[in-house]
Amino acid sequence: MAAPFRLAGLLRLRGMQEEQAAAHLARENASLTAAQRREEATARALAGTDLPERADDLSWQAAVAARAAATGMLAEAIAARDVVDFRVRRATGEWSDARARALMIRKLEERHQAALVAEELRLEQLVLDEAAARRRAPGADLVEETR
Repeated sequence: MAAPFRLAGLLRLRGMQEEQAAAHLARENASLTAAQRREEATARALAGTDLPERADDLSWQAAVAARAAATGMLAEAIAARDVVDFRVRRATGEWSDARARALMIRKLEERHQAALVAEELRLEQLVLDEAAARRRAPGADLVEETR
């Protein structure tokens, strides 16, 4: 009977941690994409606003206030994207760490499987060698001739 891999439970745990880290990274990447789109849309909206060449004071002040608000919204969108970008970098590091921890256990499992295969092959070779030795044993020719 083959010896079970003693770290199988830990391997499953590390695999789940890696999957959770990958899912978290995917969510953060989706947030980053949304933040980038918001920033781009706000930048386009700001670029599309012009100050009127001729207007009364009230219209001029309204246009300046609208442009200032759009500029503030763009600054907010840039800051939000920067925060999400930081979270993506952190999630990438966490996923990379989780993957490395799982990979270490997977390599140990591969070594364990290789050792099991080597042991099975060694035992099979012993059986084959014993069978061959019995065939070559003295008196074995007599047994084969009577058949």
